[in-house]
Amino acid sequence: MNAPRKSITRQEAMQRVLQGISDDHQGYAALLVLLEEQFQAALRHQTEQLKMLAEQIVAAVEVLDGRRGQRMSLVNALLGPRPAMASLFALLQADAQARSIAEWEALEQMVVECKRLNTRNSQLLTEQFTTMQRVLHGEDHIYAPG
Repeated sequence: MNAPRKSITRQEAMQRVLQGISDDHQGYAALLVLLEEQFQAALRHQTEQLKMLAEQIVAAVEVLDGRRGQRMSLVNALLGPRPAMASLFALLQADAQARSIAEWEALEQMVVECKRLNTRNSQLLTEQFTTMQRVLHGEDHIYAPG
């Protein structure tokens, strides 16, 4: 039998959101390292290392996505549908507000950098795959009639 869920206070919800942002800083820092390791392994054609890193990257992204989902649920509960993080931070006292805004902006930059590195890695791996396909199977269009 499931125990009844205890509702949390607004203050607890706010604390969980802010802690989640802090936790995401660590998570995205680790993801940045993994993405760089993936790039280096791809450059060196280290297949086993790439497999291991892919599993670690997927696990890290799942954790980050879970926290994002929890954060959005909490922020929705605090502010209603379609909330803006700026509205959430406006509820904080001045010093906590400034710190939280700076932490959020830094987190957004980490997310952008992870996306950039992921795109770079994907392009490299795709190019390597395409090159290997050409080497193994040739290019169909080279001898195609004109």
